[in-house]
Amino acid sequence: MSDLQPASAEPATVPRESAVNRVVAAIEAQILSGELKDGQSLPAERSITEAMGVSRPVAREAIKVLGSKGLLEIQPRHRPIVRKPDAETVMDVLGGLVGHLTGQTGGVRQIFDLRIFVEAGLVRQAATGAGKADIARLRQALEANQASIDDSLAFYETDTAFHGVLYSIPGNPIFPAIHTGFSDWLDARWRQMPRLPERNRQNYEAHARILEAILDRDPDRAEQALRDHLESAWNQVRDTFDDL
Repeated sequence: MSDLQPASAEPATVPRESAVNRVVAAIEAQILSGELKDGQSLPAERSITEAMGVSRPVAREAIKVLGSKGLLEIQPRHRPIVRKPDAETVMDVLGGLVGHLTGQTGGVRQIFDLRIFVEAGLVRQAATGAGKADIARLRQALEANQASIDDSLAFYETDTAFHGVLYSIPGNPIFPAIHTGFSDWLDARWRQMPRLPERNRQNYEAHARILEAILDRDPDRAEQALRDHLESAWNQVRDTFDDL
């Protein structure tokens, strides 16, 4: 198999787990190096067993592990497709694990605390470093948020979008991926919230205070406005659900 480096046959005494890990490590290294390219079909299972000197069950298990890492896209009756990881891939894999917290007592609050921690830093950065284009996007997002106060579903989406701009300002692709992760992890709960126009207006006004502090280049006030807003939002959630 030309795409994978050949290896000597696996000694019978080597535990299966070690053999699986060896195959995973070899294929992962070639994906990350570009020897196996993004979008390319993984070589046939038989080729992997011959090149790596392992059994088919070992090769199949290694492929499953690589799929769970987001390095392979696995579909029934098709050869796996190579996926070189990016920030979104990492968050997709992490999301499956962190998402389980939402079903545990205290788990939603743990995720929410992480969100507060991240966004507190982001608003401070925005207050000190946001450029004209960033400010324009924040203004536009806030205007859309205000326009949707009477439409709860649209308000929820524009609320998410306003916070999303904060994640984009640093120019680091990991932050928007984290925002997507937070949205995905909490979405099922958030969409069950009873959203009344008056509550929407309160949240819009909180967004406006955050933007005002950013425009004033006041990181302390921006962080406090953000923390006040998210704690108020949490109280709304806590009053809605009795299993948090």
